[in-house]
Amino acid sequence: MSGEPGPRPEGEGPTVLVSERQSERVDTDALARLAADVLTAEGRADAELSLSFVDEDEMADLHVRYMGEPGPTDVLSFPLDEDGLVGDVVVCPAVAVGANPDHPEQEIRLLVVHGILHLLGYDHEEEDERAAMWERQAGYSGVTIP
Repeated sequence: MSGEPGPRPEGEGPTVLVSERQSERVDTDALARLAADVLTAEGRADAELSLSFVDEDEMADLHVRYMGEPGPTDVLSFPLDEDGLVGDVVVCPAVAVGANPDHPEQEIRLLVVHGILHLLGYDHEEEDERAAMWERQAGYSGVTIP
């Protein structure tokens, strides 16, 4: 996936390539900065990340193709971890808006951080893993999961 680099000059932190393929209002510059901040804080200041915002149809296609599950989901992560590229995070803002209609910006921030943490090896299958991931997620996104 390709896109426009985020607002950081090369050599001054992670490179975040943003691709917007949907119509919801999203502050891609702020989200690219957030992504770069998370990568830096996690010790990956040399990393490159692809961050895509897609519509429900594209997300549903990706969800079926890669997870075998029907319908759109909110976020998918595709780890690569080769040549400095940590992977791709794909977010569906329309699903995020449906999940948190009062604060869609917060939900999208949370999803971006959630996707990046998955790329970096965090998971939430076991209770202790979930607690660690949720703590980091809240710290970076400013959003807590009840």
